[in-house]
Amino acid sequence: MNHLSIRIKITLWFAAALIVVVSLTYFCILSVGSQVLQKTIKDNLIETVENNIDEIEYYESMDAVAEPNDVDHFIHYGSGFLEVDDDFLDSVNQVYTALYDSDLFMLYGENPIAKPCAGIPLQNLTIQTVNAAGITYYIFDRELTGAGLDGLWLRGVVAETQGKEELSSITKLSLTVLPLIVLMAVLGGSLIAKRALSPIQKISDTASQITRGNDLKKRIELGPGKDELHQLADHFNSMIARLDNSFEKEKQFTSDVSHELRTPMAVIMAQCEYSAEKDASPEDYSESIAVIHSQGKKMTTLINQMLDIARLEMRPENYPMEVIDLSTLVRSACEDLSLIRENGIALSSEVDDGISITGNQALLLRAISNLIFNAYRYGKENGHINVVLHGDGEQITLKVEDDGIGISLQDIPKVFDRFYRADSSREKTGTGLGLALTKEIVEFHHGALSVESVLGEGSVFSIVFPKS
Repeated sequence: MNHLSIRIKITLWFAAALIVVVSLTYFCILSVGSQVLQKTIKDNLIETVENNIDEIEYYESMDAVAEPNDVDHFIHYGSGFLEVDDDFLDSVNQVYTALYDSDLFMLYGENPIAKPCAGIPLQNLTIQTVNAAGITYYIFDRELTGAGLDGLWLRGVVAETQGKEELSSITKLSLTVLPLIVLMAVLGGSLIAKRALSPIQKISDTASQITRGNDLKKRIELGPGKDELHQLADHFNSMIARLDNSFEKEKQFTSDVSHELRTPMAVIMAQCEYSAEKDASPEDYSESIAVIHSQGKKMTTLINQMLDIARLEMRPENYPMEVIDLSTLVRSACEDLSLIRENGIALSSEVDDGISITGNQALLLRAISNLIFNAYRYGKENGHINVVLHGDGEQITLKVEDDGIGISLQDIPKVFDRFYRADSSREKTGTGLGLALTKEIVEFHHGALSVESVLGEGSVFSIVFPKS
């Protein structure tokens, strides 16, 4: 059964369950229905006999009959007459009623099993049974009471088979209708299962196409809907989109790393070949070694920053979190970095007291330093950098403001991309990974990093942390 499709499995289980239910229903119809019909037959027997009691009246003489009716029947009984309404002759639901005296002599009425009943004693308000010609009959006796009716009995008779025809009809109808219901339900269930499982087939087909063609641009199109399968398709599409984005970033990262390393490696190889020339002087050797050292240092910085980003993404447990006095950390960083005074740029700070955060001190210091170094690197001569730390009831805000060269509007969305530089002037010292690493650190601490800038006027980098 493992080789069958889910649709066929569901249909088979559904059909099996329906067959069991229908079989139980049919069994209940046969067993319970028969009992109900027999009870109904007995109830009809009793009701018919009780109704016929009112059809018999006693008169001492014919002169006492108020309105003689030619349709009614009169029977001489005792010293008077019995008037029997003509309705007494009608059988109701095949129930026959006869008028007897106490010696079981039938005075009036109809009894199809009169002889077999002759040996059955009269018992008031009791249902008895008798077998005649292989058929069981129910007998109900009712003693009459009232003036002149002493010694009279009504006996009702009905065959047990009276309900067999109805039960047989119900049985035949059940044997016809119930299988049709099962067939229609199974066909309907199969169609519903096919329609319900079609999104899964689409998901499977899309996954297969992605696997065969390595095309992460494909998406599952199920149309509008909010059921579980549509949610699964949305999650699947989101997962594929994230994978596609990750692969694209990985390709871009690999390309950027190759590009970044190609230049220093080319310079190193060129210097090595130049130094290998026979007529190179000691000064040439010294110059080549200095160039190789500079390019090697640049490569080392680049590789270290790449490793830092990779560790932060892949091994966050290597950076334990603790409660840190962020105010003290920012002041300390500003005091140390204010000694740089590159290009005559002055560094000042405005730090609120008593601001704490749960984080990793080394990473937070790295992020703050990167933003300040970036402000120094692209600040104007004799410019100014201001670091502001402010906390309120909901968040902590750290800003690094400068009045440097600024960033153009079209470059702002890209400044946090790895290896991105807005212009050639930014290649002179940076690796293009500082802001990308800073962004990773901020997000590692559940914060958000943003920038506002005007070209030629300066930039403001803002970090917002939620309050711990």
